[in-house]
Amino acid sequence: MTVMRDPVANDPDVSTSIELTDAEIFDAHEGGKLAVGATASLADPRALSIAYTPGVARVSRAIAEDATLATRYTWTGRLVAVVSDGTAVLGLGDIGPRASLPVMEGKAALFKTFGGLDSIPLVLDTTDVDEIVETLVRLRPSFGAVNLEDVSAPRCFELEARLIEALDCPVMHDDQHGTAIVALAALKGAVAVQGRALGDLKVVISGAGAAGVACAKILIAAGVGEVVVLDSRGIIVAGRDGLNAVKAELAGVTNPRGITGGLAEALKGADVFLGVSSSKVPEELVATMAPESIVFALSNPDPEIHPEVAARHAAIVATGRSDFPNQINNVLAFPGVFKGALDAGARRITERMKIAAADAIHAVASDDLAADRIVPSALDPRVAIEVAAAVAEAARQDGVA
Repeated sequence: MTVMRDPVANDPDVSTSIELTDAEIFDAHEGGKLAVGATASLADPRALSIAYTPGVARVSRAIAEDATLATRYTWTGRLVAVVSDGTAVLGLGDIGPRASLPVMEGKAALFKTFGGLDSIPLVLDTTDVDEIVETLVRLRPSFGAVNLEDVSAPRCFELEARLIEALDCPVMHDDQHGTAIVALAALKGAVAVQGRALGDLKVVISGAGAAGVACAKILIAAGVGEVVVLDSRGIIVAGRDGLNAVKAELAGVTNPRGITGGLAEALKGADVFLGVSSSKVPEELVATMAPESIVFALSNPDPEIHPEVAARHAAIVATGRSDFPNQINNVLAFPGVFKGALDAGARRITERMKIAAADAIHAVASDDLAADRIVPSALDPRVAIEVAAAVAEAARQDGVA
């Protein structure tokens, strides 16, 4: 029997208590985590005749005459396709579509549990953007929305943009926007606890992949005063050699003071550190941040800096893990975002809808805010309901419903 202990990356004196055995993990995944259940009765001949032949033919004829009826009389109006090519799975990287399927099954289970939405995992044995787009366009009659998952950067940006253009339904890459939505909600909670304003903050984002780019964009849209982003080569600044198109665009809207260098230069005097990369942050650099600093170390399973170490210098600390306070978990966002979009019949998910989702998450937490409670629990049943309502209203305001 193998025992798996969550490792601590930054401090050998700090340990965690969660232990998982191979037996309990593999037993829980035996046969997969999903099944299809019937919603129509098949208990007697009459019920069978209604649900299938000959009754079903009337419904099919009606849909043939008016395709919009498919939303009402099939499950497509509530069905999310969870799509991945397996190239950026959790902290495992490019492990391929088959190995990614347990993660996609888990995502589908979360959709059902927290948003009441059916979803189906689709793992594709191609990394070609053209082929993925063509596949989903051809499958469009089978689903009502697309949740892109664990697609590597920078392809994920092109893939999402092209699918939004090609499909007449909501499309969202959760690794980008789910993370960004919850990070914004958490930051709103943190500044509310401290009595500060978003516009006064200097935020440093470590990581310029899917999550880092989306976090930078949503924080700027929400009015954060200054955002500086780092990739593996240091601070992103206009004119730096080797910037791809996504990073060049990012350089145009971030780092207004034009600072250069690495993490040491970026963190000095910063108010907020937001980590969405595998890089490690030395304790001595956190100590150089501004007073009452905020640290969001979101990498899983190993945060950029262990939260107990970060708390020696920062006033508020959050991670992506469930075994520490202030878990910034995408499940606070994506079930409600997709539910709200589908409830409204939205053709796409707009920036207003994402910010509305963050505001709704923050509103749920606001009755019980504290330094160790800046976001609601991922298990709070109010969250998806409030997020869905806010997203649906934002969709109507944006005219995409």
